[in-house]
Amino acid sequence: MGKVHLVFVLGAALFMASCGKKDDEQTKQIFEQGKIDPDLVPTNIGYVPLFPFFTNFIKPVDVYVGYDELIYVVDAKGLNILDLKGNVSKVIPIPGATDVTQDRRLHTYVLGRVNDPVLGDRAAVYHIINTASGNYSIIDTLVHPINDASRSTTANRGADDEAVQFTGIATLHDNTVYLTRTGPRNDPNSFVRPDNGVLVYDASGENIGFAQGLNSTNSSLKSVLGISSIATYAAPPQRIQGMNTSKNFLITQVDQTQLVEFRTLMITVFDDPELGTQYTESTKFLDFDKSKANRFLYESFRFKKPEDCFIAPDNLGYMFVVDSETDSLYVFTQQGYEGVNPPANSGLTKQVVVSFGGKSADGTSSGPFNFDDPSGVCYHRRAVYVADKNNNRICRYLLSNDLE
Repeated sequence: MGKVHLVFVLGAALFMASCGKKDDEQTKQIFEQGKIDPDLVPTNIGYVPLFPFFTNFIKPVDVYVGYDELIYVVDAKGLNILDLKGNVSKVIPIPGATDVTQDRRLHTYVLGRVNDPVLGDRAAVYHIINTASGNYSIIDTLVHPINDASRSTTANRGADDEAVQFTGIATLHDNTVYLTRTGPRNDPNSFVRPDNGVLVYDASGENIGFAQGLNSTNSSLKSVLGISSIATYAAPPQRIQGMNTSKNFLITQVDQTQLVEFRTLMITVFDDPELGTQYTESTKFLDFDKSKANRFLYESFRFKKPEDCFIAPDNLGYMFVVDSETDSLYVFTQQGYEGVNPPANSGLTKQVVVSFGGKSADGTSSGPFNFDDPSGVCYHRRAVYVADKNNNRICRYLLSNDLE
């Protein structure tokens, strides 16, 4: 995908007029955070770069805007903490850092590695508090395999434990934590939980469950093959009321050893009074209503190597996916339709595809609409943030019709 897909809706003149309204809150945010190049504003609905992009990172692989209104960027240096203007306040060294999230208590979680004196090199979760102050503290470190209740004794551990990786982390409204992992041990007949899967923790860090019933070995509508990320419906900004209480989660799969038909999946979670918490496939995204959209989340082989996903917590609930092989950002509705809602009075009846990325016409990948190995994505107050790994930057975008 080398070009932005655009459908005529909004003229640049309207954009410029809207930016002249100094009392508009969105306009104020634009003037405070950065600038938009008028030459890059589409005459049609699409994403607009919000400059400046944030730079001076070394291979950034994840980005997250927290409940504390700070931006967290994970790169080769560890955890970078920025204000909304992109100014770095501190860097917390985290060995092998790959992913970051925050819960409603403002507790921050970072995935990395630890060199345990007994276990050796192991996947770990660093639980950090007071990141907004000068006196942050790592209050807990979950280390594989002792973070898994099914491997609490040495007899249930194996020589392959060093190969296990923690790949994604997300929180729920009640500060429950989902942690995804990948690894070589996936015997369906073993009472030890498979490496490929999702662990569940309460707010105190106790392992209270595992997403039972998901397929750790074969592609399906509820498979967990090489999970690369996880997203829930609970995300900043903070809300006293109205926080989404759904336990459902979205995952991406990057396993390249077999054909994976659906690499981005929604897992439905519900509590059964007799069987306990159940995890199963979501079938609503199989509704390919061609009268409403032309592309869909659950198209067979829609993605090649999706690295990260995010669900917008606002009323629109757009879902975002970045794919490192196609170097693209994809946007879907709550129904799994690719695109965004057409503006009122536009006369359009289908979702407007605004996904973009890939190389530019001259073969480069560093332009404002290009990515090189995008590895992280998040959304905050209508702005989309992308961790553009090989371009060593965090890119920011707004929809053109959000500028009205």
